[in-house]
Amino acid sequence: MALRVEKIVTSGTFNIDGGSWAVDNNVWLVGDDSQVLVIDAAHDADAIAAAVGDREVLAIACTHGHDDHVNAAPALSTLVDAPVLLHPADDVLWQLAHETQRPAGTLADGDVLRVGGSNVEVLHTPGHAPGAVCFHVPDLGAVFTGDTLFQGGPGATGRSYSDFPTIVASIRDKLLTLPAETIVRTGHGDDTSIGVEAPHLKDWIARGH
Repeated sequence: MALRVEKIVTSGTFNIDGGSWAVDNNVWLVGDDSQVLVIDAAHDADAIAAAVGDREVLAIACTHGHDDHVNAAPALSTLVDAPVLLHPADDVLWQLAHETQRPAGTLADGDVLRVGGSNVEVLHTPGHAPGAVCFHVPDLGAVFTGDTLFQGGPGATGRSYSDFPTIVASIRDKLLTLPAETIVRTGHGDDTSIGVEAPHLKDWIARGH
């Protein structure tokens, strides 16, 4: 059974620092016909569970703790009977979305998750959020970057708990070192690739975002 990627786009709001913005989020399913890893649980647990179907969900792996990426995580965890995993440095953000419920497990740089016989490598990439991580799947030639790297540059760093020099260092040291042909599956919007984005690092630094 070949490993594959499926995308569900869900809609809702992102809320932080007293502001609220309408957003569309990419929810990623990585797996085969029998088991799947959910990357981010945004806005609509029922829609994500429907896309999973009767497959076993190994985990709900969160790229970071902003509410638009985790607001459906507890409900989805109950629906599909799977643990929620989050880097502990993002507990402060998780608690803004969920005051009482907690992730069942943690993620750390260098962790390797397994799904469909393939490795999913955890890369700690702080900057957009202190506990932001990306998931590199060599067998798919893909990296799931959440809000760390997009088509056109880094994720936003203008909100609490974010830092531009930190995200630049994360992208330079952890992402742009991946093979140029690696597809970048983002948390919002369209795909890009490492090869497309890498030449623009100096431009991002010069513009400051």
